[in-house]
Amino acid sequence: MTTSTPPSSTRPTILIVEDDAHLRVGLRDNLLDEGYDVSEAPSTRDAEPLLRQREFDLLILDVMLPGEDGYSFCRRLRAQGVKSLVMMLTARSLEDDIVRGFDAGAQDYLTKPYRLRELLARVGALVRRAGVAPTQVSTFGGYTLDLGRRTVTKPDGVGVELTRTEFDLLAYLLRHRERALPRGEILDAVWGRDVVVDPRTVDNFVSSLKKKLGWTSASGFTIHTLRGVGYRMEVSAS
Repeated sequence: MTTSTPPSSTRPTILIVEDDAHLRVGLRDNLLDEGYDVSEAPSTRDAEPLLRQREFDLLILDVMLPGEDGYSFCRRLRAQGVKSLVMMLTARSLEDDIVRGFDAGAQDYLTKPYRLRELLARVGALVRRAGVAPTQVSTFGGYTLDLGRRTVTKPDGVGVELTRTEFDLLAYLLRHRERALPRGEILDAVWGRDVVVDPRTVDNFVSSLKKKLGWTSASGFTIHTLRGVGYRMEVSAS
């Protein structure tokens, strides 16, 4: 199965080729939250149609893949003239394996298990080499959310004082607007999978968000409560 987000001229494009579904989806979600335009594929065979459809600024390529491995795939792409930067991910940490990755045409090589913050920092450095940067500012109903500065302003320009968790929750709801988000998914994304939190905590934080944002029925956005499920954020077109 392959997935792709709609093309965007303002966001760096990344293709993840990773056969471990748990790692692939987790990495995809974190990169989306950072403002990247992300596509994914579980094998090189599934990745090829995506590469024919569009150019990617960066490929995050697992070495141990079903069928063709990452080394061979990277060499073949280079032979075809594909210029995308490549970061290889692998459990192999021997010097010969690392050198093999660079010889195949990769620009970076990260061994598993990797630290997420380090991976994101390396991705950021690579996409800057490609001459692009992730979108940091989003608007919704006249409000502005700036990921880089971690600020939110109302339509009248007045800043909104949010806690770290409130800001992360708003950013997640906005990133995944128009989609039904179960409470469990929100908890994992905002609070973390290792933190034990009552699911109803999300309800309290959504209520606090609406109050701090000064939300009314006339606002240009709404956060719908989905009974027995979670929440869905919608933003008016105007």
